[in-house]
Amino acid sequence: MRHLLRSLPVALVLVASSAWADYGSKPSMPAPSRGAGDTPASPTGAAQTPRQQADWYYREAYDGVVKGSKDLQGGNAKGAEKKFRRALDRSHEAVALDSTYAEAWNLIGFTSRKLGDYPHSFEAYRVALRIKPDFALAHEYYGEGLLETGDLAGARTQLAALRRIDAESVGDVSLTNELQASIDRYVAAHPDSTASGAGSR
Repeated sequence: MRHLLRSLPVALVLVASSAWADYGSKPSMPAPSRGAGDTPASPTGAAQTPRQQADWYYREAYDGVVKGSKDLQGGNAKGAEKKFRRALDRSHEAVALDSTYAEAWNLIGFTSRKLGDYPHSFEAYRVALRIKPDFALAHEYYGEGLLETGDLAGARTQLAALRRIDAESVGDVSLTNELQASIDRYVAAHPDSTASGAGSR
């Protein structure tokens, strides 16, 4: 599978073995707010509110990332990238309809990060956190992304935020412990690393 992954941006390769599972195996990513049985077949039906339309796009994005993660794990890197880009587009549609949709902003951050667009990713995480300051998953994902760009101080800032909001677990997963473990691995791999950097991100 390694030769297949070479065609994807570095960020995709970095997280192929772990973060993609967030969408396939653990319940930490917020699911669309409408149940499957209540979701309209399209976002353009009569009497649909903007938020209901946004939910449709978010569900499409969410499902696309789940499928893309399975493609990546199965060695289909091109299929994965296509699904992630489509998921990113759908997420943008969601926030265009409802700019306060923190979960959709978080999904923009996640998909942009996996496609290697860190500036776009980080701005989306910051928007999500302005809307919902105690959004533990956005803090955790943002911290992971900061680590991927070498910003140890920034990652530690997000870890501190998780501790302040007592984000011990979502489902069966401790977000605080996950980010702490990632930081520990980073420090072990970079013994000369310091806390300097954009820690206020």
